[in-house]
Amino acid sequence: MTDLHRTTETTRHDFAAGETGRGPSVPSGGLANDPKAGQWDGRRMSKRMIADYKTFIVTDGEGVRNSLYVSGCPFHCVDCFNASIWDFQAGHEYTQALEDRIIEDLKPDYVQGITFLGGEPLLATPVLIRLSRRIRREFGHTKDIWSWTGYTWEELMRPGETPDKRELLELIDVLVDGRFIRTLKDSLLQFRGSSNQRILDVPKSLAAGAPVIWAKLHDQERDIPEIYLKDREAGEGQQAS
Repeated sequence: MTDLHRTTETTRHDFAAGETGRGPSVPSGGLANDPKAGQWDGRRMSKRMIADYKTFIVTDGEGVRNSLYVSGCPFHCVDCFNASIWDFQAGHEYTQALEDRIIEDLKPDYVQGITFLGGEPLLATPVLIRLSRRIRREFGHTKDIWSWTGYTWEELMRPGETPDKRELLELIDVLVDGRFIRTLKDSLLQFRGSSNQRILDVPKSLAAGAPVIWAKLHDQERDIPEIYLKDREAGEGQQAS
């Protein structure tokens, strides 16, 4: 058999276990950062792989939460925090046992909900629609669902986008939208990495037909002048007495 016909075995990297490297489904040249409507279809692209699952987290949304990291993202944002799981084949397969554990971990009263991260959750719809439907069946709206996405709201709503994205959005409460942009990075932003990203109330946005900012948005920089003035006034009052 000649080299032209020889089958080359592909190396699988387990990024969730800390292995490094570029997976086989991520082209070395990268992909376009601005997909056309319907260009990326999670029903076809998803390999139903999970990179990580963490319980009782307080940094991935409001309150105490559990966080599910899906594998695969073609946005390839520069300085992405989770670039090691861009590969759709990274990590481990989503299983019924994991789903049952996620449901069990949501039962404590102090757990407010679950957060979907990645990777790109809106391209992991075969897993996340199924899971979200079960969460609604088991808990109704007593547990909330957050998700991050590299898509903007406007991109998700444009004509020609794949229907599974809208189907998942209708099960989500809060969406953090937009690509991470390194030049707009701001560590003071609430639950976001760069200032172009927004925290959106999904049910209100769907009802309004336009993005509606989450009512509890509270960026730290908005408080800094007020806190500084209060501290200064308190100090001046102590000196006067």
